Amino acid sequence: MKMFKKVLVLTLALTMAIAFCGCGSDKAAEESTITVGIAQDIEDSLDPHHAAAAGTREVLFNIFEGLVKPNSNGELIPAIASEYSVDEEGKVYTFTLRDGVTFHNGEAVTVEDVKASIERNAGIGDGEALVAAFSNIESVDTPDDKTVVITLATPDTDFISNMTVAILSADHLDETATDPIGTGPYKYVSRSPQENIILEAYDGYWGEKAFIKNVEFKVVADPDTIVMNLESGAIDMFPRVTSVQASQLSDKFNVLEGTMNLVQAVYLNNDVEPLNDVRVRQALCYAVDKQEIMDFMADGKGTAIGSSMFPSFGKYYMEELNDVYTTDVDKAKELLEEAGYPNGFDLKITIPSNYEQHVQTGEVVKEQFAKIGVNVELELVEWNTWLSDVYSGRQYEATVVGVDASTLSARALLSRFVSDAGNNFINFKSEAYDEAYNKALASTDDAEQTKYYKECETILTNEAANVYIQDMSELIALNKAFTGYEFYPLYAQDISKIRPAD
Repeated sequence: MKMFKKVLVLTLALTMAIAFCGCGSDKAAEESTITVGIAQDIEDSLDPHHAAAAGTREVLFNIFEGLVKPNSNGELIPAIASEYSVDEEGKVYTFTLRDGVTFHNGEAVTVEDVKASIERNAGIGDGEALVAAFSNIESVDTPDDKTVVITLATPDTDFISNMTVAILSADHLDETATDPIGTGPYKYVSRSPQENIILEAYDGYWGEKAFIKNVEFKVVADPDTIVMNLESGAIDMFPRVTSVQASQLSDKFNVLEGTMNLVQAVYLNNDVEPLNDVRVRQALCYAVDKQEIMDFMADGKGTAIGSSMFPSFGKYYMEELNDVYTTDVDKAKELLEEAGYPNGFDLKITIPSNYEQHVQTGEVVKEQFAKIGVNVELELVEWNTWLSDVYSGRQYEATVVGVDASTLSARALLSRFVSDAGNNFINFKSEAYDEAYNKALASTDDAEQTKYYKECETILTNEAANVYIQDMSELIALNKAFTGYEFYPLYAQDISKIRPAD
């Protein structure tokens, strides 16, 4: 394992970051402002260690940083750590802290802050890990005031991807949920529930300063008002507009196209009847026409997928799984009859109403399921209700949402389907899956690890854990007064890169 190469890459990236840092030192000095529309308020937590929703993480991305962080190319680059190394066995990770990093209250980041943040996520002290991979941490040591050594119980060559977890002040942990203090390019100012979140560029940021001084994330929960809010100037930008909304915008806006990097599916509660029968779940898969869905909601844009992995994750993505269930109404009816439902059944699909793309997908799926005798009731609920009842409470039959990856790791997408995973909201249980996943974790060979992750994906598909649809196209509406937007391979809105167009 050539760990010296990782240190070299990080050091080179650090050098480049310093080279560019000086030119942005006064960029946010003027009182420039941008208002970004978001589909939902932050209902779960302002504490990044407890935030579960992708929409929350994309806002907090601007406030918090880890020892390393992702860039728009999908690479891990230095952040609070200037470099790191890993021993040959893949068990000991050693980080060197960067000089001059401060929290938004002006206090310097110390090794004690890093230790407290890592141990909090590892559950050291109370026994419950907030991040599954952190349960493998044996110890966190600070041999001097610049060095943090994390020792794992078993080798994990993929562990570095989890080091994007936010570093918080050890003295402020309990207050983070109401008064978040991070190290990122923007600092938290205020939040008005169901209205907005206000951020301000942090003048003491260690890296390249933000171009825009003031940022308002404004809640626009009614999708029917998005275009009106954009055209009136109430918001300057809205991520993830639909193709119809994009077509209604005037020439004051650029519409930028990327991919959402998430797995949109009809997620099924595998514990409820009749969805606890694999034949029923497979029938639903055969009933769906993915291209028809993409044609209806996005003028054909998007990438059809067949399991819980999307294309930007490269070597892990299995395009061939998209062909396991081709649209076949007769096959679907045959499976339902075998399962004891020759006349179909009733199914309630609960969808967060603030995500127009998911609502539109549900409308098409309802028509497609009707062809095999499945009578769908679409239940539209507010986002906080979806979080509490569906995601946390698991009191639902089916739902249409998109699941993203919190880190640049296959594990981030696949860990939630382990039988006893706390975020396994579909209640999927498979001994074969658990075994393959654990083998992937235990392996230190990249090819072998990739093989086991692919085995996990294949099991999800063959067991029809969910009705997989697509990685959706992402359309960003941005007022032409601004430029510089960058797409990320994760669910993130990096406002620090956006600047006035002049």
